[in-house]
Amino acid sequence: MKALGIATLSLVLATPAFAQTSHPVPFDEPPRAPALAPAPAPPVDETYRVGPEDILEISVWKEEGLKKEAVVRPDGAFSFPLIGDVQAAGHTVGELRDEISKRLARYIPDPTVSVIVLRVVSNKIYVIGRVNKPGDFAVGRYLDVLQALALAGGLTPFADDSHIKVIRKQDGKDVVLLFDFSAVSRGENLDQNIRLQGGDVIVVP
Repeated sequence: MKALGIATLSLVLATPAFAQTSHPVPFDEPPRAPALAPAPAPPVDETYRVGPEDILEISVWKEEGLKKEAVVRPDGAFSFPLIGDVQAAGHTVGELRDEISKRLARYIPDPTVSVIVLRVVSNKIYVIGRVNKPGDFAVGRYLDVLQALALAGGLTPFADDSHIKVIRKQDGKDVVLLFDFSAVSRGENLDQNIRLQGGDVIVVP
């Protein structure tokens, strides 16, 4: 009996210590959602032609000293270690990668070069008129008229969707290209849904 009493007393004395070390979660506290990583920026098409003020990232595989973020200068060039100035404006991403690889080959055997456009600044199209979000939009990859109108939030209820115009500079002159939203939406006159170029202005009356 004496042994039983000691065991009971030990259990009673141990209970408060256990209670102090446990930390129950309140029932009214909502579970926390895990933090989501930011979505990566869409890649720029290799056929994109680089322009002034675009921001590039150039790196060479297994060459830690040959990684650089470069802003294309107003003269269309940027500088890179070993090879100096590189003319970028007017060249596609693929052409630029090949040119850098060719020039680096004088110093590094078979260099593997990566060229990434981090930010498109030079190549923009403009959507104005009766759309929900008029403004300018960077063209870093394929973008046609329908896609541009979607970026601009779509047409407003009073837009004249049959007489939309794309104004493009060609040889210093303005060329007007017509776009019938109603017809294209029905699958007709799909040749009007052209690929846009930097500087194009879409006007929605």
